[in-house]
Amino acid sequence: MLICPQCKFENSNTNKFCQNCGTSLTQKVCPKCSSAVAVNAEQCQNCGTECGTIWWAIIAKEEAFVEKIGESEPEVEETEKQKNDSSLLSSNLIGFSELPVGSYLDSQERYKLLDPLPAMSEFAANTEVLVRVLDCQPYQVSPLVAILGNQQNSLITPSTQAARIPSLAKPYIALQSGSHPEIPSIHDAWQEKDIQVVLIENRSDWQHLIELWQNETASQLQILHWFYQMTQLWALLEPLNCRQSLLQLSNLRLDEDQTLALQKLYVETDRNNSADLPEDAQEQPLTIEALGRVWQALFRQSQRTQSGSVIQLLGEIELGNIETIAQLRSRLEAIAAELEAFTTGTATDPYINEYTRSPTILQLEDTEDTTAIDDDMSTVVLPMQLISLEDAGRTDVGRQRQHNEDFFGVETKINKLELPKNRVLQARGLYILCDGMGGHAGGEVASELAVNTLREYFQKHWLSDQLPTEDSIAEAVLLANQAIYNVNQEDARSGVGRMGTTLVMLLIQDTQAAVAHVGDSRLYKLTRKQKLKQITVDHEVGQREIARGVEPSLAYARADAYQLTQALGPRNENLIHPDVQFFSINEDTLFILASDGLSDNDLLETHFSTHLEPLLSYGANLERGVRELIDLANQHNGHDNITAVLIRAKVRPNVETQKNG
Repeated sequence: MLICPQCKFENSNTNKFCQNCGTSLTQKVCPKCSSAVAVNAEQCQNCGTECGTIWWAIIAKEEAFVEKIGESEPEVEETEKQKNDSSLLSSNLIGFSELPVGSYLDSQERYKLLDPLPAMSEFAANTEVLVRVLDCQPYQVSPLVAILGNQQNSLITPSTQAARIPSLAKPYIALQSGSHPEIPSIHDAWQEKDIQVVLIENRSDWQHLIELWQNETASQLQILHWFYQMTQLWALLEPLNCRQSLLQLSNLRLDEDQTLALQKLYVETDRNNSADLPEDAQEQPLTIEALGRVWQALFRQSQRTQSGSVIQLLGEIELGNIETIAQLRSRLEAIAAELEAFTTGTATDPYINEYTRSPTILQLEDTEDTTAIDDDMSTVVLPMQLISLEDAGRTDVGRQRQHNEDFFGVETKINKLELPKNRVLQARGLYILCDGMGGHAGGEVASELAVNTLREYFQKHWLSDQLPTEDSIAEAVLLANQAIYNVNQEDARSGVGRMGTTLVMLLIQDTQAAVAHVGDSRLYKLTRKQKLKQITVDHEVGQREIARGVEPSLAYARADAYQLTQALGPRNENLIHPDVQFFSINEDTLFILASDGLSDNDLLETHFSTHLEPLLSYGANLERGVRELIDLANQHNGHDNITAVLIRAKVRPNVETQKNG
């Protein structure tokens, strides 16, 4: 079956368009130039941007295949259908190693080689070969996924599964059942005689941990956080005999949030096959001492200065004084508390250098103890700096309305300073969305008047490099209300004829943000760690009743549950009470301003993983993203005007604050 990339609907293999949402199943859109590109193309034919779905193929020869599978498991005679389902790879190493770039690894001609395979002698000398492959049928369910799905439905026996899924794939499958973004996802896997092939997420272009470790922007507290993440992964990988994955320096990568991640899994079968592991650690048993030696190697290769507390910790590990992960975590937590105390002026450690003046995020979440820990005790927060601020907005009349009463405004000011060893970005953004009411020449006038009044106010009153105060923001909202109210009075409008508008407004100054709203237009916030969160609470009867203690089911059983309790324009300023909130941007964040044409029927909550999460990435096109949101709303809602404003804020630890703190 073909899985739609937009709505995840399952389509027949013969479909050219999704039967649910109409998305093309034979073409995709280039993220750079928006040209139509065939789904099996590696690059855009127009601009050359890489558009293909690329996996990393791990190819290994299983030396003891006959003993491990042929004797321990009963022989299973595959049916003709099973033979067709599994991809076939010649077990003749001579023929296999001669496959040229552009040929296929499988008999179904789905996975095309992008890298040359090594010669037979090199392949035989290594336990694994790693090459990139292009998936020429990216929307097709992979044979592995089909096998696992059939197993869950009891359509395949465990012995049959064992004969068809290589042992190399099983740790990935075991970890994929949980939520472990640190581990690359597995896409497909097959085995033919003594050759195993496993396709996993391609992380070859992810930043190496050692690269950032060497960078001055990495504080000692960030390093402490990576230590802690390694202890979490150690406990996760130990039952699967994959702890060696943490002992390969080249295998330690970072995602966009500078969170530790693994490029692949190493199974603990050959301790001598550790080319980039320190020589004195290659023959050692896999204990916490081995992990300590990797930490020492990271410091040696980066030539970073260690704080006194870290030196002491590494010494204790080397002497064998720390024997369990729980003990190691306890020491890391103690160092974190010490560094936190240093920021308040109570620490006395003379070895703590200038890079440790601000704490980093440190999750003290013990996988061996699932007891919840108070947030104030579990994290220490590192000051962040803004490194990019991007936005895109779009409005649409919808499928049923004759005119558009929504209006939005975006103003962004960015000042950049680039030096060889420093980059400073100062940014200010004002983002306003209004959903008008009052009919033609009513709602349209009100929403546009509100946006322009607010823009003019902040052009005159937002002059410093600080966010406006709560009183100033509230004053701006009340002025917008008064501007619309005055028009209503002048035109002698009454009752439902009085025009008005909702408002949601986001203000950003570097890593600080404020939101103000009146009515049911919303602000959402999306991050990788916290996922999608609605920041504003609608000003409507249902929410008012819930605030009074009424059960939600009863509150929204009322006929007037969705009636607005506040809007700009119909009433004077004494009856308008805008909600104003302030917060910091501590991780990469996508903000979404949405009119109810976009947010109705839990549209964003239902589709955020397909239409919002990908937009957190640098390479994602926000203009395209906002267009696809509008299209999605027209497919599932469409009864009202639709407006969306997207703002992507990227941040990183603020080293200058640490040095000057």
